[in-house]
Amino acid sequence: MTQMIDWNTLPREFVREGIERCGFRGENVIMVMNWVQPRIQVRPHQHDFEQIAVCVQGRMNYHVGDEVFEMTPGCIVRVPAHTMHYVEPIGDEVALNLDIFSPIRDDYRHLVEYQAAEFKD
Repeated sequence: MTQMIDWNTLPREFVREGIERCGFRGENVIMVMNWVQPRIQVRPHQHDFEQIAVCVQGRMNYHVGDEVFEMTPGCIVRVPAHTMHYVEPIGDEVALNLDIFSPIRDDYRHLVEYQAAEFKD
């Protein structure tokens, strides 16, 4: 069954002060939309899988390893596995950052429970 979803109508998960998210999945991919408030406390982190990050709204510095990418809507960056990274909004606008992961992260499956009837996993 195919469905269309509007990110703005999905319930958002409160991650921490200044960050909320929701998700949408396909058979072997999950996309997570993040609403990132200006002046958040940054938290560098790394994980065992690759990540694709897309700037949808606002401006942000996306730190990947020792590099910093100034991202505006439409910009995309790849974060290799095991690489320290974090996002830092620029200015006063909420930044929307779309993260894409394949395969689906087990720790994000709760974000797509509303789609459970579509998939057998």
